[in-house]
Amino acid sequence: MKRLLKISFDAAIFSFIPILSWFALGLLIDQNLTNVFTLTYPFQFIYSLLNSIFGIGPNIYKEKNHDNNVVMSGIIVGIVVGFLVFGIIALHIDSYITFMNMDIDVYHNFSLYSVILLYIHLIFTLILQKLYYEDKNRLANRYTLTLNLLNFIVLVISSLLFKNQFYIILTTLVSVLLYVIFVFIRESDKFRFQFHLLKFIKYDSVDICDSLFFFIIYFFGISNATSYGSEYIAALNFVTLITDTQWDVFNAIATVAKIDISRSCFHYQEHRNNAYRLLGILMISILMIFGIMYPFYHLNIMLVFIYLAFEVINFAIYPLYRIKTCFLQLEYSSFVTTTNKFITSVLRTLLSFLKTPFCTGIGQLVSSIYQLVTIHFFFYKNYRVDEQGNVIRCSRNGNLKLKKNMVDG
Repeated sequence: MKRLLKISFDAAIFSFIPILSWFALGLLIDQNLTNVFTLTYPFQFIYSLLNSIFGIGPNIYKEKNHDNNVVMSGIIVGIVVGFLVFGIIALHIDSYITFMNMDIDVYHNFSLYSVILLYIHLIFTLILQKLYYEDKNRLANRYTLTLNLLNFIVLVISSLLFKNQFYIILTTLVSVLLYVIFVFIRESDKFRFQFHLLKFIKYDSVDICDSLFFFIIYFFGISNATSYGSEYIAALNFVTLITDTQWDVFNAIATVAKIDISRSCFHYQEHRNNAYRLLGILMISILMIFGIMYPFYHLNIMLVFIYLAFEVINFAIYPLYRIKTCFLQLEYSSFVTTTNKFITSVLRTLLSFLKTPFCTGIGQLVSSIYQLVTIHFFFYKNYRVDEQGNVIRCSRNGNLKLKKNMVDG
């Protein structure tokens, strides 16, 4: 549980302080600027996709094949590819804002800020993945806290000092970039270039598929929802702001599971129980943030509760299929789990086109239920848990075979 909390702390700081920054911008400059978070939300999944390929994949490969060169190689290639991808997005930001039914004059500057900041965070996250797999969680916590406090403090102070948005954005981005460069130099190792793209993709193919489809889902789903007017935009944005940090934190259960599975010391029941302990903390935090921030906004409370209900139900279901998915991908079949995720994502993508402002929530709920059923089927078709709590692999002839070093608490 301690290790989960340490990685969760990183995710919380990495997500919550930037969200707090959007709240601050809304109060200091223009309340509409908080909507930039939801406006650029689909690009967070481009960031996640690149992190899976160039950060998580190489680190799992290193653990399984004892090749330290691939980690730094992945970071370098990820920095280059990320620059190209986010550069293209930045060049077409006005067309994107128009597609999302938003006002270019209001959102242009800080949408660019959001895209560039995501790229800087990508570089930083690639370094963090290296530290996680080296068991340097405490050091990663310090780096994360420092970066995000720096981001928040500089953004707030510059917003108070300057009236020109360009100077606010430039001052903040330069400060954050300089710190990331410092961390990169300090944590870089000498290496010989070794890059195995297909294997990196294989080791985290479920999350890669997930990120790709999430981008499509929210790209069209948010555009669909925002077409219903400002009341729906405000409610959706508020719920996204108060739950997104919790989703980032909750994903730590997958990070810890992948580390233990790759090291052959995985305990399923322990991971599941810890996940629900963490979920209890996250639910309390959502209620606290809701109570603090709601009075500052003019929102339709019924719309807020509808959007929030979708999130809460999905939080409750998530551990039941997510941890098993990690296990099946690394120990059973990456093809089966990725195919299943592909079907899930296609289903959710189709539902995002429903002519309703709640299309993203409906798609999320239906896809979660589908994964709960299918992953449960694949897991218990191939594995059993004995009275002592050991995970037992079912052989083709129907007999049971103990899966060495895999213990289900």
